Amino acid sequence: MRVGMTYDLRDDYLAEGFDEEQTAEFDRADTIDSIDDALRALGYETCRIGHVRALVSRLAAGERWDLVFNIAEGMFGIGREAQVPALLDAFSIPYVFSDPVALSVTLHKAHAKRILRDAGLPTPDFALVSAMSQVDSVAIPYPLFAKPLAEGTGKGIDGSSRIESPADLQTACRRLLEKYVQPVLVESFLPGREFTVGIVGTGPAAGALGTLEVVLREEAESSVYSYVNKERCEELVDYILLRDPALAREAEQLALAAWRELECRDAGRVDLRADARGRLQILEVNPLAGIHPAHSDLPILATQLGIPYLDLIDRIMRSVLGRIGKPAPARLAGRGA
Repeated sequence: MRVGMTYDLRDDYLAEGFDEEQTAEFDRADTIDSIDDALRALGYETCRIGHVRALVSRLAAGERWDLVFNIAEGMFGIGREAQVPALLDAFSIPYVFSDPVALSVTLHKAHAKRILRDAGLPTPDFALVSAMSQVDSVAIPYPLFAKPLAEGTGKGIDGSSRIESPADLQTACRRLLEKYVQPVLVESFLPGREFTVGIVGTGPAAGALGTLEVVLREEAESSVYSYVNKERCEELVDYILLRDPALAREAEQLALAAWRELECRDAGRVDLRADARGRLQILEVNPLAGIHPAHSDLPILATQLGIPYLDLIDRIMRSVLGRIGKPAPARLAGRGA
């Protein structure tokens, strides 16, 4: 089976003049090498494609693949994560991970929260600020939390993201609107413990791998899982496998409900945090989670559960193959379930 690989290589964009924060969601070269090595070890023939522009060129030249392993995030627009899947759908080429609708809705965090709220799932109260004239209409009790509507990897989040007063809110919204040129999501600040749940599978077949607690070290930016804390997670963050059965069950049930409600596929993460009463709330659903073997939350969780990186990629591939009804390569078919 010939598997194409679509991705945004951070070094490519840095070479084009984009800065470190603009490229924060993009992949290191060793991430691509690790995925490629794992796929080949599982019996696939791989073909590196790259970003959406490279995909367009190769599709126009007539190249095709049996399946595409897609981790491309895209650079521009709130629909940026949907660009590669939409192109692949247009050419009837199946791919790993979620479709354009799920990727667009989850990246637009307010849309995702509305769907979760309508489904009766807990998520912090929120308001959307698209212009400074809307700031005074935010009617959520303080403290608040402000972040860009459609970014990941903690972009736009730092110690000033926690908002204590109307003046702080004015300052934060002005800064975020000017820098990120997109609406600001303002939410109730949740002061409790933070967790991330890893999920593999689709629909009724989806299951939770387990739950990590995200614990900030003393030298980290306090209170928030910020851009700096994520970029320097090896030195600023402890990821602790949650072993409290009742709390883990609650987190994983909520995460799976959100995953299924938003129709995410194959693998990803759901982030949760507790409110002042200890009740878990869904922060975000990430259907295009990082997959660096040592730096990304999902593989970190798998490692702590005793699941090697090769087996994590195996499980992801089994999900997509079962979903699209394609047979596995001989070497994969011979591995244990």
